[in-house]
Amino acid sequence: MKLSYISLILVACLSLSSCVGKKKYVQLQNERAQLEQQYNELMSKYNQLESSYASLDDQFKTLGNNYQKQSEEYGAYKKNAQQLAAMSNNELMKLNGELQDKISMLEASNKKVQQLQSAIQQQQKALGDLLGKIQNALVGFTPEELTVHMKNGRVYVSLSEQLLFKSGSAYVDTKGKQALGKVAEVLNKQGDIDIIIEGHTDTVPYKGAAGVDNWDLSVKRSTAVLRILTDDYKVDPNKVTAAGRGEYYPVATNITPQGRAQNRRTEIILTPKLAEIMELLQGTASY
Repeated sequence: MKLSYISLILVACLSLSSCVGKKKYVQLQNERAQLEQQYNELMSKYNQLESSYASLDDQFKTLGNNYQKQSEEYGAYKKNAQQLAAMSNNELMKLNGELQDKISMLEASNKKVQQLQSAIQQQQKALGDLLGKIQNALVGFTPEELTVHMKNGRVYVSLSEQLLFKSGSAYVDTKGKQALGKVAEVLNKQGDIDIIIEGHTDTVPYKGAAGVDNWDLSVKRSTAVLRILTDDYKVDPNKVTAAGRGEYYPVATNITPQGRAQNRRTEIILTPKLAEIMELLQGTASY
């Protein structure tokens, strides 16, 4: 009886011990499963982080390469910009120098133009004064005998045939010499003019000496006037030129007697000395 009781106690103890051990084992198994799950989760996160790190590392390397490339490009751009800036400055200085030269040339040219305008105005004034003096000197003659006018910067004293010559003649009449004397008085007081004497005829053929035509007659008449001015009235021969233009420079029609009378004339053409103006023009032409 006593032995059975003890056996029962042992069996109970063994059963209890077996129950307790199994429970602990299950608990440990559960804990192990949890730890394995946590480990797997951590490994998954680790793998994700490692993948992210690798991606970031690649991105960092890419950014580093891009930065290096961009730094090199920036250096090249900066160098090119500096070179362009230097070239631009040099070009700008060159252009500025050229501009200053142009301005200086323009100022010099403007000065020449002003001088030329002043010289022309002086010449025009002198020409107007000369015209007035000639007109005053010849006030006693009629328009049919002579006319005085200004054209193209010259003073024209147009002496008709009836004042100077008989028909077909190259000898100056007394009244014509008087007119030439009055013109000579003015010319001898003018030291700055050129004098051209032109003979003109109409188209009626000359009936004088054989081999002589209107052109010859116009030349003879112009030289006759020239000799009276230079020999009788002491006009400087260096200022005077004689020319004959025959019938080839009419001022009126040769169809009517009145027109032909106007064409039979001798013109004393007075031109101001243009040396100063020509010198200024030549200087201006070089700009």
